[in-house]
Formats: sequence, structure tokens, C-alpha cells
Amino acid sequence: MQLPAPLREAIDALKYTVPTEIQGLALPPARMGKDVLGTAATGSGKTVAFLLPVIERLLTQRARGTRALVLAPTRELAAQIEEVARFLIANTHLKVVSIFGGVSQGPQQKALRAGTDIVIATPGRLLDHIGQGNINFSALEVLVLDEADRMLDLGFLPDIRRVLRVLPDKRQTLLFSATMPDSILKLAGEFQHHPVRVGVKHQGRTNDKIAEALFPVHGELKSKLLIGLLADAEVNMDSVLVFTRTKHRANRLAEQLVNAGISAERIHGNRSQNARTEALSGFKSGKYRVLVATDIAARGIDIDSLGHVVNFDVPVAAEDYVHRAGRTARAGKTGTAFTLVSPQEEDEIRSIERFTKRTLTRRNLEGFDYHAKVEAKLEQPRPAQGGRGRGQGQRSSGGQTQARSGGAGSQGGQGGGGQRQSRPADSRNAAPRNDAGRSDVGGGRVGPQPARRRR
Repeated sequence: MQLPAPLREAIDALKYTVPTEIQGLALPPARMGKDVLGTAATGSGKTVAFLLPVIERLLTQRARGTRALVLAPTRELAAQIEEVARFLIANTHLKVVSIFGGVSQGPQQKALRAGTDIVIATPGRLLDHIGQGNINFSALEVLVLDEADRMLDLGFLPDIRRVLRVLPDKRQTLLFSATMPDSILKLAGEFQHHPVRVGVKHQGRTNDKIAEALFPVHGELKSKLLIGLLADAEVNMDSVLVFTRTKHRANRLAEQLVNAGISAERIHGNRSQNARTEALSGFKSGKYRVLVATDIAARGIDIDSLGHVVNFDVPVAAEDYVHRAGRTARAGKTGTAFTLVSPQEEDEIRSIERFTKRTLTRRNLEGFDYHAKVEAKLEQPRPAQGGRGRGQGQRSSGGQTQARSGGAGSQGGQGGGGQRQSRPADSRNAAPRNDAGRSDVGGGRVGPQPARRRR
């Protein structure tokens, strides 16, 4: 592949010798300037699949102004894309900036007005800057929508359409999605021109290098069982990503782990961006042994060396189980994916087994008291209502965000060294949301706000 020298050096530094499947399929038409409609899951190498042709174009065709825009559903994913982009353009004249909520607009405004070649943004905060006149897209040449299905799940379609209205009609558009439902095909038909459709066929199965197991247990004993698994030398879980269905359960579970002497932190939509960044960097560095996350906040968490995933709550959507498990066993490594299953979650397990076409092994933890007395209860997640049932930040048909979990603005202790974290705010006392409800995804302040679109 003939690439500009600085880009070739960056690729060599990444030790890329053979393209991944999605890269091999998407790069040729994207480098030719064609629109691409791609199906690819997280961890498939799609970030490089769209950044490489974008950067190559900007380097070989000199011009001024903001020339590329990448839209992503969450802050973490936007930050991850920016990290890869900065590495690829390190030895070039190009500039990149990420735009998302949860942080001050000041530095973002300054960077935009100073001029940048590539903007990576979540829709809500980008619209704020557009409304304030901080950015001009008249020179835009390429638009990328990453994880389009997740953006539609989160109710971003109106925001996406508002962004599209200020972009030039003549542009290249690359759209990537983990799934390709009719809603995505309809969206692509609205703003892509004869796209080349490529994709990695979704097999509905987890990586064969992942050891999966179910641990049946009463719902109120899940915390004790998780602590037992973490203490078991035979299980030997060092760095663990734990998924909960709600933000409030993430808060309470992280608190219980810390009280048990386990270094833990949590990441979810109601935490400030600084707190989310610190939690993720601390987990990557080994400061925290356990990171408790909700599905939405976990978008963009990409750790090659992660060995263990635990589903504290069984995901409602079967394909989310595959996506969660796929956070481990990356780059040819092995991993484990354990799921704690209460009797009330057996229907979801049967759906997962049908989807993956395999029967999951059931295990018990030797020496664990399955009849132990419960000392501290977590709230029980409500059954999902309609659709894919994300369990948090879910939009109703009327456009309202149904936020049922608490922890708004709770910035407890850092979770290390067995220090007790401050108790997260109870969901019953959480401030009401307005009609945008963006604190869960892609940014936004938490707490009472004026009656206008949240950032």
C-alpha cells in the first residue's frame, strides 16, 4: 500500500503488517473517495479503516479549514478515536481536536477557532459549538459516522440530521455500524451516494479464545459472589471489567468492592469527564483492579491486555453479551467472560444461548455460602421496556430520557487501597432531566439545568 511517508512510519510503528478483515474490505473504496457503508464490531480495526484514508486524503490534497468530521456516540469512543488519530498524524502538519460534553467548552472553542483539520465529536456538544459560531464546515470533505447503530439507539438521529444540514452536500461519507438494521439502511439512503457496502459478517458468537461460564446465584448475593471470585486464587482474576445494568448499581457495587478491600472505580454517564478519564486511566495502569461500567459508558474502552469480563447483570440484548465478552481476548490473547445469573434472568440467558448457538457452562464457586445473609442490598434492575432495553438513559417514544439511576455528580473516593468511597446519591433524589437527557452519552452537565437542550 503506497502511503505518504509520515503515515507509513506511523503504521510501521503500530506494527501493522496485515490488514484486518474490515480494513481489507473498506480501505480500497474509501481511498478511492467513494462512500462506504460498513458493518464491523468494536475491536475489529475499523478505527484505522476510516482514519487511514481520511488522513491520506488530507495529506495528499492540501487545503485550509476543517476538512474531516467524525461523529461518535460517547465521550470515551471520541477520545479513543482522537488518540489513534494523534498517533497517525504525529509527524504531519495536521491538527485534530475532540469535542464532547462533561468538560469546559473554553479549550474546545479556542482550538476550533484557531483552526483544526479533523474534528471528532459527539453530536450534542458539536451542535452547541455550531450554534455559537465556533466552527465552519464550508471546507468539509469527509464525514464519518462511527457506531451508527448505537447513536440511533441513544436517540441521536435528530441531532445527526441537524449536523448534516450545515455540512456541504458534496462530500465523502463513511458509515460504520456493528449491526445493519433497516433504520441504518434508511439513514444511509438519506445522505450517502451509491455507497460501497462492505462488512464482516456477524456470526453471533464470541471469540473461541474466551472461556465463558455462568454462575447461578440469588440476585442479592451477587456482590458477595463477585468478591469471592476476585479472592479465589484458582480463578485468578487480576484486571476485571464488570458490567452493571444501571448507574446506581455501578455506584453501589464499586462502593461494596472498596469496602471489601478491593481497589475499584466506576465509569458511567453521571460522572464528570475528568472522573471518567481518571477511572479509565487508573484501570489501564493497574491502580484499580476492577472497573465497574455501564454498557453506554463502556463504549470506547479498548484495552488489549484485558483478561477478564464479568456480567454482574445479564444484558437484555443477546448481542450485547457478545460485545461485552469481546472486550477481552484481543490481539490473539485469551480471556474469560463470567456471568452472574439470578433466577429472574434465566430468560435472558436462554436468548443469549439461542443467539450464540451454544450452551454456556454453569459453575459454582467452591466454598461459597449460597445461603449467606445479605447485609447490603443493591437496587434490583427493572425489566427492560420495549426495544432493546438498554437499562439506562433510554429514550421513550415521546423523546424523554427515562433516567432511573442515581449517582448524579457523585464523585466518591478513588477506590484504591481499601479506602471507603462516599455513598453515591440515591436515584430517588436525582435531579430531573430535560428533554435531551445527554448526561448518559456523549457529554452533558449533571444536575438541574435551564429548560433548553443539554450539552
